[in-house]
Amino acid sequence: MAIFHPMLPLLLLLHLSTTAYSIGINYGTLGNNLPPPAQVANFLKTQTIIDRIKIFDTNPDILRAFADTGISVSVTVGNGEIPALANLANARQWVATHITPFHPRTRINYIAVGNEIMATADKNLISHLVPTMRTLHQALVLAGIKTIKVTSAHSLGILSISEPPSAGRFRRGYDRLVFAPMLKFLRETGAPFMVNPYPYFAYSPKMANYALFKRNPGIHDKNTGITYTNMFDGMMDAIHSATKALGFGEVNLVVGETGWPTNCDGYEACSTTHAALFNGHLVRHVSSRRGTPLMPNRMFETYLFSMFDENLKPGPTAERNWGLFRPDFTPIYDIGIMRNRPQPQPRRGNRRAPVGIKRWCVPKRDASNAALQSNIDYVCSSGVDCRPIQAGGACFQPNDVRSHASFVMNAFYQKSGRHPYNCDFSHSAVLTSIDPSHGTCKYVA
Repeated sequence: MAIFHPMLPLLLLLHLSTTAYSIGINYGTLGNNLPPPAQVANFLKTQTIIDRIKIFDTNPDILRAFADTGISVSVTVGNGEIPALANLANARQWVATHITPFHPRTRINYIAVGNEIMATADKNLISHLVPTMRTLHQALVLAGIKTIKVTSAHSLGILSISEPPSAGRFRRGYDRLVFAPMLKFLRETGAPFMVNPYPYFAYSPKMANYALFKRNPGIHDKNTGITYTNMFDGMMDAIHSATKALGFGEVNLVVGETGWPTNCDGYEACSTTHAALFNGHLVRHVSSRRGTPLMPNRMFETYLFSMFDENLKPGPTAERNWGLFRPDFTPIYDIGIMRNRPQPQPRRGNRRAPVGIKRWCVPKRDASNAALQSNIDYVCSSGVDCRPIQAGGACFQPNDVRSHASFVMNAFYQKSGRHPYNCDFSHSAVLTSIDPSHGTCKYVA
């Protein structure tokens, strides 16, 4: 039975039925119990808001299954294929075999050259990486294909410094020999830099709230004066700082992979609760257009990892337990990406409160304390000032979850633009015309 988590993501663009959500999912196939690609394509199109997938090869069955679905597909060049594809003739043949038969009926958006190549430390693969990206782009152009971008996915292991975020730098040697020419190519072709930030891999009990988007005191970057309240933003800004240091700060970032495992041999980090917290808050966060402190007002295209648990993957237990869905398509946990949930009506969802009429966002009467605590955790990690509900603050009393949630939920609603969908909070909130201010606790309106 799927575990319900009360803090479901608030996707700010759900009010437009034709909106692209920029929420994707990695679709791996290392399992002997997985449904056929055609069923996967139909499920994603009809039952979820996911509008793009990423696969780790060019599986023709998957590419055929996603034809005419409108779902974008990012394909991957295997690591071992990279050296040969630096040759233009080989690259043209690869495009003719793996891309041309399916494009444009299948909406292929990216070709990711390799997967986390730098982690292999294979000098032959690394030296051919950027040349292969260039030849594949040239092969696409020669084939008359202009809508597919060539990129490459990398872990945060490419950084020698990641903390504080403003000091993020690429590993010495690779910065000038690999990443400078790669970023130059990406800028020239309008392609994004694909990165795989995983707060899970930096988890520690002391940093749990910071990693999971829960309420925490934050980590201060003394260089910028910014206090980071979630690890994901810190990781993304570290990558941005590294690209900016090389002179390519304008190259867009795409989140190629991120997620959280539900089981890993008893390790406390892994649970359905933690996975639901992280992925639910993440979807809400990247969809909010808030961006990060160093990249404000951006909505990052993000591919969750992963579609299914893959029971044939080698390695520790965690490797087989990253999935969001069971093979029968029931959610392992709920992060608000299913289409069968009631959504705001388009017209109302696209309008702010009428000028001159004040509205406040408060909890519904039947909202549970668990849902409201989760709302507090999210809002206070999103940049809203939560000091008034802390001990000694003007809104600390009454010292209960409902009162504290009411204040911060309203602060989020007012700061985010006063749209009805800013006061949804997974259906645990409602707008009111009655000012909830009390005593010295004044609610913004």
